[in-house]
Amino acid sequence: MAAGDAVDEDAVGDEMVSWGRAARVETRGRRSGRIRSAVVGFVDEPDGSVLVAADEYANWARNLLADPACRVTIGERSFDARAEELAGEEQARAVRELVLRYGTPSERLGDGPAFRLRPAPPAVPLAGSRR
Repeated sequence: MAAGDAVDEDAVGDEMVSWGRAARVETRGRRSGRIRSAVVGFVDEPDGSVLVAADEYANWARNLLADPACRVTIGERSFDARAEELAGEEQARAVRELVLRYGTPSERLGDGPAFRLRPAPPAVPLAGSRR
């Protein structure tokens, strides 16, 4: 890339998600109600959940605080999830694991919320429905 060439951050984010190196988290905008998307670092957990953390200004994190329902995509895997805000030792562990996976993060990672994105159970159709 030559000096002055612009980097298409959306394309880079799409590649990172497709390679399984980052997660796309889709949230409902707390003000607009529209679906919003962010590409974030993550750590897989043995129970199938993923850990993520944000700086204090990240809109995607603020959206999760307002409505914990989200959709997560990592590589070929996509699932509906519920965000559980972490605190104390759990938050510290999430930030530590992200630093170990990705290297030194931005200086504000950990100043904002951290979450466990736990896969939501599949919806059970009502008796007599045609699903």
